Amino acid sequence: MHRPSISLTGYGTGWSANRRIALMASVLACLLALAGATAYLTGRDTQHRSSPGSPAAPSSPSPAPSDGTQKPAAETGSVPRPPRISDPLAFAKATAAMLWSYDTRDTSNAQQLTGMQAWMTTESEYGDWASVSAQMPTPALWARMADQQQHATATVAEAHYPAAFKQALAEDPSAITEAYIYAVTATGRQTIRWAKGGHGAEERSLTLAVQCRPSADCLLVAIAPRVAP
Repeated sequence: MHRPSISLTGYGTGWSANRRIALMASVLACLLALAGATAYLTGRDTQHRSSPGSPAAPSSPSPAPSDGTQKPAAETGSVPRPPRISDPLAFAKATAAMLWSYDTRDTSNAQQLTGMQAWMTTESEYGDWASVSAQMPTPALWARMADQQQHATATVAEAHYPAAFKQALAEDPSAITEAYIYAVTATGRQTIRWAKGGHGAEERSLTLAVQCRPSADCLLVAIAPRVAP
C-alpha cells in the first residue's frame, strides 16, 4: 500500500489559462508570467548580493533570529512562526523548509493550516492562500498519517531568482515597486519517517512568490504555478 504523504510540488499544473493570468497579473503581471516555476540549481550561496540583472532586496531593520524561525505557538503545533527577515532568498528557504516539514504526532490538520497561514501576506489583493492550503491533505488523510506517526523534516540546499524573473526585472526595474513581490526557487531534500522505523527521502523544488516590502518582514504570497522551463 502506498504510504500517505504531503506533496507540495505539483500545484498549478491543472490551472486554466484564465486562472494563471489572473494570479500573475495580481503579482506583478509580466514578472511572474515570465518567471513561473523555473527550477534550476545555480549554486549554494543564499546570501543576497546585488549585481546587474539581479533584483535588489529591500532593507529592513528587523533582525533575523539565530535559528531562522520563531518558536511555534500552541495553536500551530510544530509549525514554526515566520522568521523576521527581509531577504527574499533567506525567507524563501525558511518557507520551503516549513512547507516540507510536518509532524502528525503532535500537530493536527487544523494546527498545520493555522501555522502555514501565519506566513501569508495580509494584503488580500496579492495573497493566494488557496495555492498553499490546497497542498494540505484532507483531515481524513491526515488522521491516517497520524495513525502511522508520519513526520517529515527538510533540508533546503539553496534558493535563487529564476532567470526569467531576473530578465523581466531588468527590462522593467520599476515593476517591483508596485508590490515588492519576488519569485524565488528553492531546492532541497525532504525526509519522511513513520511507525516501526519506516523512512524515505526525496529531492524537492518549488518556486514561491514572496513579498518583502521596504522596512517590513517578508511574507508568503503564493506557490507559483508550474510552467515549462
